[in-house]
Amino acid sequence: MKILFIDACHPLLLESLISDGHQCIEGSNFSFEEICNRISEINGIVIRSRIQLDKKILERCKNLLFIARAGAGMEGIDVEFAKSNNIICHNSPEGNKDAVGEHATGMLLSLMNNLNRADKQVRAGEWLREENRGHELQGKTVGLIGFGNMGSSFADKLQGFDCKILAYDKYKNSFGNKYVFESTMKQIFESVDVLSIHVPLTNETEFFIDDNFINMFKNDFYFINTSRGKCVKTADLVNNIKSGKIIGACLDVIEYEDLSFEKISGQSSFISNPSWQYLIASDNVILSPHIAGWTFESHEKIARVLLEKIRDLVVV
Repeated sequence: MKILFIDACHPLLLESLISDGHQCIEGSNFSFEEICNRISEINGIVIRSRIQLDKKILERCKNLLFIARAGAGMEGIDVEFAKSNNIICHNSPEGNKDAVGEHATGMLLSLMNNLNRADKQVRAGEWLREENRGHELQGKTVGLIGFGNMGSSFADKLQGFDCKILAYDKYKNSFGNKYVFESTMKQIFESVDVLSIHVPLTNETEFFIDDNFINMFKNDFYFINTSRGKCVKTADLVNNIKSGKIIGACLDVIEYEDLSFEKISGQSSFISNPSWQYLIASDNVILSPHIAGWTFESHEKIARVLLEKIRDLVVV
């Protein structure tokens, strides 16, 4: 097959596919126009998020057999159009699920124990102990919305903390185990001290975390988002941090990200955005630049996952 790499991936994938006898085109430096000009001859695409594979582009793909997404989210690909044209779409959440689970755990522990703030204070010569008294995760109830690869990985990482884990997934059932209680949203609203979302970005989930949703919770709670920034209405999140309803937030993704995830969209307006200004100034917020699944290990594991899925296609 002739396979176009629109984004750079771990070299294991390209080298292995070449070894298997495929022609691989390294197109991570191609312009959008170059991609469009070459795409009609391509049998397979490997992509992360550099461009959107929408219907307009996919209509040019007369010989395309598969799209392999190096990562989990598929919102940048018109999957329905692809499937209707017999183009197989694969993603690779199995490759970075452990990285996401560890990152979410680390952010939560840092927030609950004031580690980011305390580190800055000590470096500035301040030695404040009582002011940085933290909270233990033990005995807390953690709610997960979405129990796919990422949600289940986070639950696995929490098992040793002696906390109660409730999980809700609209599209799954019978997934509970001795550590995770399969739950309703009503139970999550009534019980949780920590909420973490692990859902794809769809029309259903866009901005579903808003003021109305947040105020359904009985308890004040910590909030974690390692899924997609546009699942959360940032202004409403900020208002509820200010009010104390949300005790603190761990945000690896933000509403203002560009579609490629590589930069902030509308940099000048974003910088002056009052909600963003509050988040970056708040001691109750921990931020990271969409790197929850971005480890050296996951980089290679994603490549291995996609390699096996592409090889399975050839066998079929």
